[in-house]
Amino acid sequence: MPLIESTYRPPWGFASGHGQSIWPAVWRRVPPVDWVRRRISTPDDDFLDLDFLPPQTHRVVVLSHGLEGHTNQPYIRGMAHAFRRAGWDVVAWNCRGCSGEPNRQLRFYHSGSSDDLGTVVEHVLDQAQWSQVALVGFSLGGNQTLKYLGEQRDAVDPRLVGAVAFSVPCDLAASSVRLGEWQNRIYMARFMKTLRQKVIIKERMFPGQLELTELPQMKTFQQFDDRYTAPLHGFVDAMDYWQQCGSGRLLDQIRVPTLMVNAANDPFLAGECFPRATAAASDSFHLEIPAHGGHVGFVTRSAEYWSESRAVTFLETQLPKS
Repeated sequence: MPLIESTYRPPWGFASGHGQSIWPAVWRRVPPVDWVRRRISTPDDDFLDLDFLPPQTHRVVVLSHGLEGHTNQPYIRGMAHAFRRAGWDVVAWNCRGCSGEPNRQLRFYHSGSSDDLGTVVEHVLDQAQWSQVALVGFSLGGNQTLKYLGEQRDAVDPRLVGAVAFSVPCDLAASSVRLGEWQNRIYMARFMKTLRQKVIIKERMFPGQLELTELPQMKTFQQFDDRYTAPLHGFVDAMDYWQQCGSGRLLDQIRVPTLMVNAANDPFLAGECFPRATAAASDSFHLEIPAHGGHVGFVTRSAEYWSESRAVTFLETQLPKS
């Protein structure tokens, strides 16, 4: 599909990529969502916590959060409200260890955990009330979403009608380098603080299986992924993990209508995360590159952010005509 010309224009004062990235995460106020929690089992005897809005219709959207997020992040709540207003049911899932309780296994989650997303999708498809399912992912969750769809290829369930992914680091290696730059140190420090805490919790659960000596000094994803993410999840090192788990290599395999929205001023994303040629050659993969928006930003003056309206609009245009 050709590149989509974006309609997003930031409000006055929100042209900065950093401002767009920080404001919604820190100051946006979104009403609570009346989630109903359900715990499901994974094939390796672990669990995932899913949050549902009580079902009212035959169509549902599955929301996937970003790195160190959870289902009560403002961007998840905002998207849930937008889809509910549009007449959709909503399921938001927490990655392993992100629901407020450590998961049972030594492994936790990472950018390529499409197997866990697959477990969630299978559970949703097994519910008789939904005949149309869509996916929406943010950042890490967007990469999981696109990777899952690319892996499914032609085997994707026909009830899966479409997907939207925002602020996706589809080239993990390039984005890890970008986030390690000095101007992004505030984001990296925030991520590393909570990731360190999770490793400490894991070491207490599994004494002697994790080496913590270098943990306090770790400041980059390269260091953390080399020491923990890669070996805990079956990869040789950080580069092997990034190369195998970045969704960019699978975008041309996606067979359902899918939109990726990456802002040109996203401070997290390197140039490799704007796959124009792939979109131009695909019948299913759409790419939209607003000039502004930051990372999971897309601020508006109204209660509903542009990203929320955009996701609803795109997916509703993909529904089969009755």
